[in-house]
Amino acid sequence: MLQVGDIAPDFSLEDAEGKTHSLAEFRGHKVVLYFYPKDDTPGCTKEACGFRDAHEAIRAKGAVVIGISPDKPASHRRFAERHALPFLLLADPERTALEVYGAFGEKKLYGKSVLGVKRSTFLIDETGRILRIFPKVSPEGHAAEILAAL
Repeated sequence: MLQVGDIAPDFSLEDAEGKTHSLAEFRGHKVVLYFYPKDDTPGCTKEACGFRDAHEAIRAKGAVVIGISPDKPASHRRFAERHALPFLLLADPERTALEVYGAFGEKKLYGKSVLGVKRSTFLIDETGRILRIFPKVSPEGHAAEILAAL
């Protein structure tokens, strides 16, 4: 289980265009790393659009936003185009980053235990250390919560 103060685990994942990115390439910037279940679902769209609307304010505080889900790059491309998302979406269909960050596992959905993506966000500092962990994120107002934390 990752804790505040830990070095954020690196990863190499493809973006919507098939280009590979790693967390290490963002050293020197704060990173808002958020994990979400699925492109174009109501909650995930609300969360992404919140980050879209707050994007300039987040960037003004020296941070970049990266979203990760198990969707494939083509799905991310459609999602980003449909909602004019100005930040990076990374595909993790093998759930490597999701699992190392504890964002995949057993969760409750409509009162039942299921395996799936746990909506969560990690605020990472310029040196790659975890500053804050936001578990069990509510999509509504989450971007404002992140802005306040920056």
